[in-house]
Amino acid sequence: MIMKRFLLPLLLASLFLFQGTTPLNAQRRKSKTAEKKEEKLPLQAFKFRNIGPAFLSGRIADIAVHPDNDNVWYVAVGSGGVWKTENAGTTWIS
Repeated sequence: MIMKRFLLPLLLASLFLFQGTTPLNAQRRKSKTAEKKEEKLPLQAFKFRNIGPAFLSGRIADIAVHPDNDNVWYVAVGSGGVWKTENAGTTWIS
C-alpha cells in the first residue's frame, strides 16, 4: 500500500526531472548560431517587378451588351481591339 502511494508521485517527479534531457517537443529548437545567420532585409532591398500577364491584350477594358438582344455583346480589350459576339460568347469576331 505504501508502494502505491509513492509510485504515482515518483513517476511524475521523474518525468519533470528528465524533461530537459529528452526531447519532448515536436520541433527542434534553433541554435543561437542559426538565429544569428538569419538576416532580415529592409524593404529597400526589393525591386518592383511586373507579376501580371506578359501581354496586355488579355485585359478586358469594357463590356457592352445590346439592350434588345442579350446574345450580342461588344468587348473592348486593353490592346485597343473590339470584339463582337452574336451568340452570347460562343464565337467572337474582331
